[in-house]
Amino acid sequence: MAGLLSKEKIIAPANYNRWRVPFSSVAIHLCIGSVYAWSIYNPPLTRVFGVATSSADDWNLGEVVWIFTVAIVFLGLAAAFAGRWLEKVGPRKVGVVAACCWGGGYIIGSAGIITHQLWLLYLGYGVIGGCGLGLGYVSPVSTLIRWFPDRRGMASGMAIMGFGGGAMIGAPMKEYFLRLFYRAPEYLGQMADLELVTRAGRQYADVAGTLREIVTIGGVEARNMTVPGPEGVYVVNTGATGVAETFLVIGVIYLVVMLVAAFSYRLPAPGWKPDGWVEPPEDARHRLISKYNVDIDQALKTPQFYQLWIVLCFNVTAGIGVLGVAKTMITEIFGTTLPDIVDAKFAGTYVVMISAFNMVGRFIWASSSDYIGRRNTYWIFFVLGIGLYLSIPYTAQQVSANPVVVWLIYFYVATMIIFTMYGGGFATIPAYLADIFGTRYVGGIHGRLLTAWSTAGVLGPLAITSLRERSVTDAIQDLMDKVDPEVFAERFGASIDQLEVLIEQKTVTISRLMEILPAGTPDPTSELYNSTMVLMALLLAIALVSNALMRPVDKRHHIVESLS
Repeated sequence: MAGLLSKEKIIAPANYNRWRVPFSSVAIHLCIGSVYAWSIYNPPLTRVFGVATSSADDWNLGEVVWIFTVAIVFLGLAAAFAGRWLEKVGPRKVGVVAACCWGGGYIIGSAGIITHQLWLLYLGYGVIGGCGLGLGYVSPVSTLIRWFPDRRGMASGMAIMGFGGGAMIGAPMKEYFLRLFYRAPEYLGQMADLELVTRAGRQYADVAGTLREIVTIGGVEARNMTVPGPEGVYVVNTGATGVAETFLVIGVIYLVVMLVAAFSYRLPAPGWKPDGWVEPPEDARHRLISKYNVDIDQALKTPQFYQLWIVLCFNVTAGIGVLGVAKTMITEIFGTTLPDIVDAKFAGTYVVMISAFNMVGRFIWASSSDYIGRRNTYWIFFVLGIGLYLSIPYTAQQVSANPVVVWLIYFYVATMIIFTMYGGGFATIPAYLADIFGTRYVGGIHGRLLTAWSTAGVLGPLAITSLRERSVTDAIQDLMDKVDPEVFAERFGASIDQLEVLIEQKTVTISRLMEILPAGTPDPTSELYNSTMVLMALLLAIALVSNALMRPVDKRHHIVESLS
C-alpha cells in the first residue's frame, strides 16, 4: 500500500493528456465543498428533541454554527502544516488521508448526534473532518498549477471550482436523506384544546393526568418543518429529524468517492512544460508575475505574503459567516414578510444556488484574472462587494415596511453576485501566489496562507452569530414594550418577570411574541442581520487597501539556481 501511495508512482508518462487531471481534483473538492451546505443541518440539529421546533434541551444556533467554524479553523491549520508534506509525499497519499478524515469525521459526528454529545460533533466533523478539508483542499491546487503553468488562473479555478460546487450537490442530497429518515413528532392538537402548564420556563401538556413536555408552533414554524405539519402542540422527544442517519450515510459516500479520486492523481515529470509555451515577458502588464521561485520560509519573510493574507482573510470573512447561516438568514429576513414564497423548500434551494454561483465564480473570475491581472480582479471584488453589502440593510428595512417580491429579487441577485466574488477570491489566490512567489513551492505557500481561512472561519461566524443574538435580544425588549402583561401570562403561563428564563428555555421567541401583539406591529426579524452587513463592508475596505499596496517580491528572497 505504501508503494501505491508514493510520489514516484504517480509520475505521468511523456504523452499523458493533462486534461485528465482536473476530474480527480474536482471530485475531491465536490465532496469537501459540501461544508458550504452546513446551514442545511442547522434546523435539524437545533431540533433533535423538539423536531417541530427547538425544545429546552436542544442545542442552540450558536453552538451548532461553531461546529462549522471549528471545521474551517482546522482546514486552515491542516493546510498550513501539510504544505511541505504535500511537496514531499505527493497528492495521492495526502488525498487518501483526506478521504479518511472527512468521511470518518462525518461518521463520528453521527455518533455525537445519536448520543447527544456535542463534543463528539466538534471532534468528528469539526476537528477530524476539518483536517480532511485542509488536506483535500491543497492537494489538487498545486497539482493543477504544475500541469497548467500557461493558464494559472484557469488551473486554480478548475481545482477549486468543485469546492464551491460541493453544496450544489451536497445540499439536495442532504435534504433528501433528512426527509427520508425524518419521523414526525406526536401531535396533540391546538393550544386552545389542551391544558398547558409552564414550569421553570418549560411548557407541558396535561394528557390523561400525565404532564408531557411539549413545544408549540405557529403557522410560519409549521411551514418550516422538514415535512410541514399543522400548527399547534407537539410532544418533545417523540420523533426524529433524521440528521444522525444522514451524517452516517453521507460520510460513507464521501469516503468512497474521495478514495477513488485520490488514486487517480498524476504528476508531470520534473522540467515538463506544455508544448509551445514560453514564460511571459517582463513588461508592465506582467510586472507582478515573477520568473523566480521563493522558498516557503522566505515567503513568510515578505510583506507580500501578509498582504495576501489580509486580502484572503477579509474576503472570506465577509462571506463565510453568511454561508454558515444562509438557510436561516433568508428564512428570517423574508419568511415572515413573504411566507407564501420563502418557505423551507425555497431556503434549501437558495443554499443550492449559492453553491452554483460560488462554483461558477471560481472558474470565471480565476480564468478572467489571466487576462485582466490578479490585482485588478480583487479591485473589482472589493469595490463591488462594499456597495452590495451596504445595500442589504436597506433592502431588509424596505421589505419589512413594504413586503413586495422585488426586494426579495434584489437580495437574491445581490447575494449571488457576492458569492461569485467570494468563490472567485479563493480560486484566484493560488494563481496570485504563483505570480508573486513562483510555482515551485506554491502548494506549501498556499497551505500557509490558508491560515487566513481559519481566522476568517472564526471571525465570520462570530460576527454574524453575536451580532444576530444582540439584535434578537434588542428586538424582544422592544416588542415587550408593546405586550399586554395579561395576554403574555395567558399565552406563556408565566408573568413578564420570568422573561429571561422563558427566553433561555426557548419558550419565548420573536415569532411567538408576534402572535400576541396587535395587528400591524412591525416584525423586526427581517433586520436581524443589518449590523453584520455593515461590518462586512468595512472588512472589504481594509482588504482593498492591502491589495492596492501589492508590489513584486524583493530579489533577495529569490532562490538562486545553480548553474551546474
